[in-house]
Parts: sequence; C-alpha cells; structure tokens
Amino acid sequence: MADEIRAEMVANVWKVVAAAGDTVAEGDTLVILESMKMEIPVLAESEGTVAELAVHEGDVVQEGDLIAVIAA
Repeated sequence: MADEIRAEMVANVWKVVAAAGDTVAEGDTLVILESMKMEIPVLAESEGTVAELAVHEGDVVQEGDLIAVIAA
C-alpha cells in the first residue's frame, strides 16, 4: 500500500531533500516548503521507499497537490 503526501497549504518548494528510490523512515524530511518566509518541512508519514517525487525546487504547490508517494 502507498501513502500519498499532499501539500497542506499554498507554498514554494524551497528544497527537495529526498529522491525517488530513497528509503525513508516515518518522520524523515522529504521536501522543505517556504511560505510567508517560514520554512515548513514535509515529513514522511510512514516508512518505506519514495516511489514518486512529484515536485521540484522552485515549484509552487497548491493545497492538496501531490508532493510524494511512499510505498511500503
């Protein structure tokens, strides 16, 4: 089963930390968003492998946009 990580707010993708194929643990940082001069880490909600990373540095995400998919 796969977990979809989605944006919780409108923000800029400031830094991409993980890459497709990386193994992550629950709580690992996948990307860092920037909104209103605040850095917001987007964390893995479960352990597994990053099956898809749907954003790149400099992208703008809207609330609900797909950021990553974590496969168990």
